[in-house]
Order: sequence, then structure tokens, then C-alpha cells
Amino acid sequence: MSLRLINKSKIAGVLLVIAILAGLISAVAGCSASSNLRMATTTSLYDTGLWEYLEPMFEEQYDVELDVMYAGTGKALEYGQRGDVHIITVHSRAREEAFVADGYGVERVPFAYNYFLIVGPASDPAGIKGMSPEDAFRKLMDTGSGSFVSRGDDSGTHSKEKAIWKGAGYEYEAVQSAGTWYIEAGSGMGPTLMMASEKQAYTLTDMGTYLAYKGKLELVPIVDKGDILLNVYSAIAVNPEQAPETNIEMANNLISFLTSPEIQELIGDYGVEEYGMQLFTPSLGRGD
Repeated sequence: MSLRLINKSKIAGVLLVIAILAGLISAVAGCSASSNLRMATTTSLYDTGLWEYLEPMFEEQYDVELDVMYAGTGKALEYGQRGDVHIITVHSRAREEAFVADGYGVERVPFAYNYFLIVGPASDPAGIKGMSPEDAFRKLMDTGSGSFVSRGDDSGTHSKEKAIWKGAGYEYEAVQSAGTWYIEAGSGMGPTLMMASEKQAYTLTDMGTYLAYKGKLELVPIVDKGDILLNVYSAIAVNPEQAPETNIEMANNLISFLTSPEIQELIGDYGVEEYGMQLFTPSLGRGD
């Protein structure tokens, strides 16, 4: 009788220890989830230094560690689809809307914009200065009189380039095989600009990265007007229904942070002192 009582006592003790350990593990896991946020961002937001500027403020305000993974928009969307990150900040409206419509993202929230530019050597060998983006691309294609370096990396900038080629009346596959004047870098915006400068070629770039790299380049703006050149950056929280382990609370905190009046003002001021003009304009609700 006493032996059975002892065994029951031991079992109860073991069960109590297990319950305590399970509670501790759950608490640690919950703490870890809330104190860490994984974000995939497009290279232009990273190369300009914007995230390096904003990250410490967000981490301090929310007592969280922000892990920033930078890649082209296509890769960032892949990370979001797999649930590898909790939030993405990218710039390709059609693909962002598809990401949300397919259930991978909660909502597309624009927070800043700037414009794309076609930059090239000051000599402008193709004679495209002042043209519309579509006419400029059409002349490059028809004459082959100037080299063009493409991102070629499925990024937001690469998507915009494809849209301009389409607007000019060309299928992208035809452009890729048009001749040696068309070069695919397969790299981020900064390295692509450096390659274009070295080859004295044209390229399509977001204005922010161009200004950040301008001092290293022998390239000038050639085409800077046209509605198609609008470049909107959006934040999208990954849908917890698709990725149950996503830190949706902190992802929403980052969106609130980016769209707050204080941070919108800081985004608008970023780069003005160093470059003499804005790298980004606060979205102010603009959702294009």
C-alpha cells in the first residue's frame, strides 16, 4: 500500500515538473516570437541606407530585433510566400496585389514613393534625352546605338523595365535576344549602376539609389519624365492564415511605425542634407 502511494507521489511530482517545463518553454517561445521580426526588403531601400536609418528607431520603440533580408522584389515575395519572413517591403504594384489576392499577404500599405530614371553617359550616344521612357526604349531597340544594362534579377526595377518595353511595343523575350547591346547584370541596383557606369551604358534605376551612388558614377539622368516612372514602396504583413507562426502583431507595429506622421516626416527628410534633395517622398496615402 505504501509502495503504491510512493509511486503515485513520484508520478505526480514528475507530471508537475513536466507541466512547469512546458510552461517555461511556451513562455520562452512566446517571448522569442514577440522580440524578433523578420523582414524581406527590396535592395533599393537597403542600398540607400533607409533601413539602416530607421531600424534602430523601430527596435527601440517596440523592444524588438528587426532582422532585415534584402533582395529583389521577386525574391522578397518568395520569402513571404514560404513564410520565411513576417513582412515584406517592396515596389511592384501588380505583383504585390497578386500576393495579397492569393492569400499570402494581409494588405498592401504604401508608405513612400520616388521615381525611376533612365540614366546613361553624358554623351547620350543613342540620342534619347528628353524622350518619353517608351520612345527612348523604342529607339534603343530599333537602333542598337547604345548599350543597356538591365537588372535582370526579377526585382521591382526589372518588372518596371519589362513594363516599359511592353509599353514600347516589344515582348521582353525579343529584347533579351536583340543583340550584345542588351546586358543582364543579374544583380542589385547598386552593382548594376556601377556596371553601367563602367561600360558607359544606359540603365533604369530608382532615383534614391542613383542619388546615393551618384558620386561613384559617370552617369547622368537622361529620361526623367513619364507617368510610368512612378515608383511606390509598400509594406505587406504576411498572412497568418498561410503562415501561422508569423509575428503578425509586430508586423502590424512596423506598418504603423512606417505610416506614422513622425516617421513619414523623417522619410521625407532622409538624404536631403547629404544629397540636396529627397530620396523618398512620404506616401501621404498615395496608393498607386
